[in-house]
Amino acid sequence: MGGEHAELVRLLWGPRPKPARGPRPKFDLDRIARAGIEIADSEGLAEVSMQRVAAQLGVTKMALYRYVPGKAELVALMVDAAIGPYPAAKAGRGGWREQLEEWAGQLLTVFRQHPWALDATIGPRIPGPGELSWLEHAISALDGTGLSGAERMDAAVLLVGHVRGITQQGRAAGPAGNPEAQLGSILGDLMRTHGERFPALTRALASTAQSDGQDQAWEFGLQRILDGLAALIDKRTR
Repeated sequence: MGGEHAELVRLLWGPRPKPARGPRPKFDLDRIARAGIEIADSEGLAEVSMQRVAAQLGVTKMALYRYVPGKAELVALMVDAAIGPYPAAKAGRGGWREQLEEWAGQLLTVFRQHPWALDATIGPRIPGPGELSWLEHAISALDGTGLSGAERMDAAVLLVGHVRGITQQGRAAGPAGNPEAQLGSILGDLMRTHGERFPALTRALASTAQSDGQDQAWEFGLQRILDGLAALIDKRTR
């Protein structure tokens, strides 16, 4: 493992370090991460910098470097603090399906509270212990189902993808909220003029209008993923 990765592992997984020199520290890594989260929550990840976080904490940027070597490490700490460990009170309740429904809903809440985490969790990276506790719970919820370890991992990844997709749509919709209703409105306007070219789409939009604009994409997608897992589990256990 390279020196840069080793330093990040130490920050995320090792005993929380103290500066090697200077006066007694006025704050720790958790407080630094929370300062970054406050900026990202209100202004977006692009506005997070060592300078901004230092100012938020009332110290110089050089003082902050005594704790965190750079922005990449800062963002990694922010992600793990924002996602946090999976809520212990929610763990192990019900069967595998109930547990995964709860798990996905909890993760959706986290990403909606911290939408910048979508940008910060793209591509290969080193996760922290809080984030991995979510993966641990999703995999353990499928114990005894007959699914292999690889299949349980893939199931968790599939659910995360659905959570991320719904959160991304909601973020793109902005403060107005319901992306499904917004899309339906746009398509409805188009179909009033061009509906004869897209008869199946026109009929589908007429049907969705009966839902009073409710955003059903989240629940529909979640239940279809779980239905697929249920069919596979049934096949494995027969």
